[in-house]
Amino acid sequence: MGEPRRVQMLDIMRYDRTYSPVQVRLGDYWNFWWVQDAPGSVYKRIQLESGINPVAVVSGSDGARRPLIALRSSPWKAGQESTPWHDEFDLNHGHVRYFGDHKVSTLGPVGTTPGNRALLEAWNLHGSGNREDRLLAPPLILFRAVPVWRDGRRVDKGHVEFCGVGILERLEYIVQRDPGPARGGQGAATFPNIVVDINVIKLDANDEFDFSWLDHRRDSSLSAEEALEGAPEAWKRWVNQGKVALPRIRRRVLSSRVQSRDQQLPEPGTLDEEILTRVYRAFDDNKHAFEWLASRVAEQVLSDSGARYSEGWLTRAGGDGGMDFVGRLDVGSTRAQTPLVVLGQAKCVAPSSSISADQVARVVARLRRGWLGVFVTTGHFSQQAQIEVVDDEYPLVLVPGRVVAEVIHKLAEESFKGDVQALLDTALTDYPGAVTHRRPEEVLTAG
Repeated sequence: MGEPRRVQMLDIMRYDRTYSPVQVRLGDYWNFWWVQDAPGSVYKRIQLESGINPVAVVSGSDGARRPLIALRSSPWKAGQESTPWHDEFDLNHGHVRYFGDHKVSTLGPVGTTPGNRALLEAWNLHGSGNREDRLLAPPLILFRAVPVWRDGRRVDKGHVEFCGVGILERLEYIVQRDPGPARGGQGAATFPNIVVDINVIKLDANDEFDFSWLDHRRDSSLSAEEALEGAPEAWKRWVNQGKVALPRIRRRVLSSRVQSRDQQLPEPGTLDEEILTRVYRAFDDNKHAFEWLASRVAEQVLSDSGARYSEGWLTRAGGDGGMDFVGRLDVGSTRAQTPLVVLGQAKCVAPSSSISADQVARVVARLRRGWLGVFVTTGHFSQQAQIEVVDDEYPLVLVPGRVVAEVIHKLAEESFKGDVQALLDTALTDYPGAVTHRRPEEVLTAG
């Protein structure tokens, strides 16, 4: 198996029509061709030219198998004559409902089209009670076309969002109605099709999927058993246990508290987006000075809760192990209150960059009982990082780029007559004087 090619759930990829697997990223996005196939690979290529994209069958040592089926949904085309259906993606609850590629103009029965034929073949394996069949079953690799903003304008084509790995849970034969105009005074035409319900499985650490597993699936020199080695643990469990494992391996996210990338960043083309970009550029070469600004952002965020926040100090650069600044939060009334130690972490990264669960865990590891953590970044937090904070009930406040931009905008208006650059300059000049070496608990007795 080649080098890992790990992509997080909901990461966006650039799908360029020109095949070029050399560059890892194209601008702010993963290069799809690099992700699906390492440079110089001889494996069958994964493409997304159609909605249902079955990769050609390979002949392994124990028989023929289809390595995978790539499914792409185009929400912006739903309901048009070319796409007379509405696929449903509920990724927070591990469910996708996906319609086949039979259309009103298709001649022949359901299964005539390449996509439906591949899904029907896959259903025989996914729905089987025999482990040998499930071992051969092709994983469904899910994508969704998404618009992006480039140079201030919306681009609808050429980018896809990775939506995980799926198992066929149910297949139905249905009759659909053609959304096009009625012909010859008759009612709207109908046509047969299939629709599948897909179980989107849990991925491994950090909600990531290693695309190099698909190299194993495409390697004809390996048996199906050998190709299973690099699969996600949830997939292995399903292969071994079958249908009974499906409820346990389904992906589930507490959606009310887990935000998408776009929810954590300013709206494209807004003043807050410009502010966040200025902040990143100002501190990209002096990331430690960003700690001063992050501590002010944390003060504003925590004070908005009604508690009283008192500044502490910044820690020395290097070796802080997940602690960049210290503060105190006084909770309660003047006559009845308790002070809490606040440990802060600051990360100045490109807004398109995500903070992983491992980075969050380093901050959590420094927290003692009764302490509060706050993580301030110009980027955004991965879904897995947020899930772990929610599921494990960590006392940690996550402050993404959108909030950073909003708070800096507010601070500039209140104290610098709206001059954001003056605030950033103050951070750069005042940072050295705010650094000290003290134990965090000393903030409880600091004046």
